[in-house]
Amino acid sequence: MKARQSAFPLEGYVLLYLLAYLPNVIVTKLVTSTPHAGLGRPLTGLETLPASLIINMVLTWGFIWLSGWHRDANKIALGPIRLPFPTFYTFLSGLGTSLVLFTVPLSFTIPDVSIPFIQLVMRGDILIIAPLVDVMFGRRVRWWSWTALAMVLFALLITLSDRGGLKLPPIAILTVVLYTLGYFLRLFVMTKISKSGDPASVRRYFVEEKMIALPMSVVILAAISASGIGGQSGELAWGFIGVWSDPVLLDLFWIGATLTVISVLAIIILLDPRENAYCVPLERAASLVAGIGGSVLLAWFWGVKMPREAELIGAGVLVGAIVLLSLAPRLSARRQAHSESA
Repeated sequence: MKARQSAFPLEGYVLLYLLAYLPNVIVTKLVTSTPHAGLGRPLTGLETLPASLIINMVLTWGFIWLSGWHRDANKIALGPIRLPFPTFYTFLSGLGTSLVLFTVPLSFTIPDVSIPFIQLVMRGDILIIAPLVDVMFGRRVRWWSWTALAMVLFALLITLSDRGGLKLPPIAILTVVLYTLGYFLRLFVMTKISKSGDPASVRRYFVEEKMIALPMSVVILAAISASGIGGQSGELAWGFIGVWSDPVLLDLFWIGATLTVISVLAIIILLDPRENAYCVPLERAASLVAGIGGSVLLAWFWGVKMPREAELIGAGVLVGAIVLLSLAPRLSARRQAHSESA
């Protein structure tokens, strides 16, 4: 049976994704760079992440129930009640997604590491993984996907050269490693069971994955905080307990709400039936452009340090990659249709 496709173009979802990501980046950076009235210093990532992830979890579960997406999920019977329950593969993907969920916002908050730079490093890793997963599953990777991959890697090289190498603090290195591992698990499972183009498959995957990913991300964050990596273990109590009576909770609610919208749009983009080397650069490059755009807006209106010239050039290359991925498949399809009709 032929997979059903949405009439709304994939690039439209990418644009909505970018627009949702932009305010998320701005608010996250402001909360972690503006001195907190009670503490006399900016909040750290480990102080803001617990509440924003818990809010994201509650809002996502609310969306799953109100939208009816839970009806497409695998079920388990508990007496007369049937509840959504993950399969082995969606459980595995949920573990991977839990790593992604907390490392992305954490990457916005690391001291002395700019948002554009850490995002380029993280996105570069994923864009290497995407075609490798396609090759593992025997999926064809078209020329425009390879070209976009090369463009993104070139952007990464420009930024790394300008900075003089990685030179990241331990918490940043851990963030990159966990993010890359999480995305590999996620892409592997997506490609194996859900990149069919069937809308019901998208809904089923989203529900089963988030059932595991959201609570697990909070647990992993608590474990990392308690371990003392980066000397931030003392922030755990405030991040999980003290924040709920603090005025900053309104900002954290906004962060959690935008994360919920981002997660829904991301699953639609990544589970498009086209190859990972097409979908992943679109989704990752859009998030990076949002990070760069957010950094520029922060510099213009809030006095935060402007991104380096090399980081802006890298962002421009990524915009070019997005344009290529949007236009090349359509031009190729028209050329093929013209050839067949000739």
